[in-house]
Amino acid sequence: MSTSNTPLYVAADIHGHRDEFRQVLRDAGLVDSTGRWSAGNARLWLLGDYVDRGPDGIGVIDDVRKLTDEAAAAGGHIGALLGNHEVQLLAAHRFGDTTVAGWKQEGGFHGGWARFGGREDDLRRLTPDHIAWMTGLPALALVDDHLLIHSDTARYLEFGSTVEEVNTAVSDILDSSDASLWLEFCYRMSARGAFRDAESAHADDPVSVMLRTLGGDVLVHGHSTLTKYFDVAPADVRDVLRYADDRVVAIDGGVYEGGRILLTRLS
Repeated sequence: MSTSNTPLYVAADIHGHRDEFRQVLRDAGLVDSTGRWSAGNARLWLLGDYVDRGPDGIGVIDDVRKLTDEAAAAGGHIGALLGNHEVQLLAAHRFGDTTVAGWKQEGGFHGGWARFGGREDDLRRLTPDHIAWMTGLPALALVDDHLLIHSDTARYLEFGSTVEEVNTAVSDILDSSDASLWLEFCYRMSARGAFRDAESAHADDPVSVMLRTLGGDVLVHGHSTLTKYFDVAPADVRDVLRYADDRVVAIDGGVYEGGRILLTRLS
């Protein structure tokens, strides 16, 4: 989306925690007491991982889809990115226990998805509409001066050198029936930790390369929880973490680890 003076909010890694998601939306004034969009022309971007690990991933998707329509009707906007858990759920649905040569995961794609928090209820309740919604999600977005991604990895650049190229390449993979291609995609989307040592703005550090190639001044990601990967105690999760000389913002508060969903206003 182009630069706008309207408020911009982000959240990530809801992981089936539908009640907590509804509560943070109410607390921020984005929805009313009935759960309907009430923020006018505000913008909300969700950075992936709606499913798995929590009690109602499909319910979260249903809420996001409903709110997207309500926000649009009010002049606002809700954007949603693809997370690695959506990829793994789709792979489990599409390929089941299929294995790939050289991959020793018991139970194939279904086994790998279950191993990382897959919920059978989410898989059972998938409809063609849910599948179409997930496969239509972009991998990243440039919103104002913020580069929004799910995973804290530079492997997005393996898909292309512009936002459009990356999203087109990801869409092509999601349309593919090549199990080996999907497996490599799962690995790429699950990578993490690429930006943590980039504390100075060197031209060749991963943050600089990502921003220079794809655009933006600040990179915003979920995926790696503050509670596990940044050593923040769950009780101390109150705000996002800015690092790499304030060029990167980590927003996954680790709700499934006892933390919280960090719904954050960026502008």
